[in-house]
Amino acid sequence: MKMRKQQAGFTLIELIMVIVILGILAAVALPKFADLSKDARISTLEGASGAVKAASAIIHAKSLIDSTEAAESGKSAPVEGGSVALVFGYPAGTAVAIGKAVSLGDFHLTDTGGVVTISASNDGGDSAVSDCNFTYTDAASAGTTPTYSALSTDGC
Repeated sequence: MKMRKQQAGFTLIELIMVIVILGILAAVALPKFADLSKDARISTLEGASGAVKAASAIIHAKSLIDSTEAAESGKSAPVEGGSVALVFGYPAGTAVAIGKAVSLGDFHLTDTGGVVTISASNDGGDSAVSDCNFTYTDAASAGTTPTYSALSTDGC
């Protein structure tokens, strides 16, 4: 009795079907991964917002200890990077003051008349992402706090 040798391996059709299924899975999964960059920008923006609020509160606590919270301007608070200009005991609404109060790495800070806009960076970090930001506005008077805009995440 002669035994026939069993064939091992996959047929060409089976291999093509596996490649097609892998291609479909990749096409479905790829957009999910591509969308993660937007989520990452929003998360880092939320972190930056929290960092600015915390730094502002800490600097204000220092100004309360030093009794400089009532001064509209001309006072400063020492921080690791030098000193931060104060307005009513909170960091002044300038890119320099906010930059010294909290290290924001690749974020872009621009200021106009007591309002600082903190914007997320593009993937390369060279420029700001439009409409992916929040603002910090000076305290208006003694006893008031700075205001923070809601996060603008449409362009993230």
